[in-house]
Amino acid sequence: MRFKLIITIMIIVIGYFQYRIWIGDGSYEEVYQLQKKIEKQKLENASLKERNQRLYAEVVDLKNGLAAVEERARTELGMVKQGETFYQIIGEEKD
Repeated sequence: MRFKLIITIMIIVIGYFQYRIWIGDGSYEEVYQLQKKIEKQKLENASLKERNQRLYAEVVDLKNGLAAVEERARTELGMVKQGETFYQIIGEEKD
C-alpha cells in the first residue's frame, strides 16, 4: 500500500513537471516564441539604427554644406539657378 502511494505521488510530480516543460509558463514553446520575437526586434532595431545614421549624416550635410541644401531645393521645391532652363517631361496618361 505504501509503495503504491509513493509511486502515485512520483507520477503526479513527474506529470506536473512535464506539464510545466511542455505547456506551462516557461515552456519550450514559449521560449521559442520569445526567441523569435527577440530576433525580429533585433532586425527592426538594426534597420532603425541605419535610418538614424542616414538622418544624422543628412543633418550634418545640411548644417555644413550648401551642396545638400541646393540638392534639396532642386529636387523637392523645383528651384533652378539663375540662367538655367527648367524642362519638365510629362509622360502619357495610362487609364
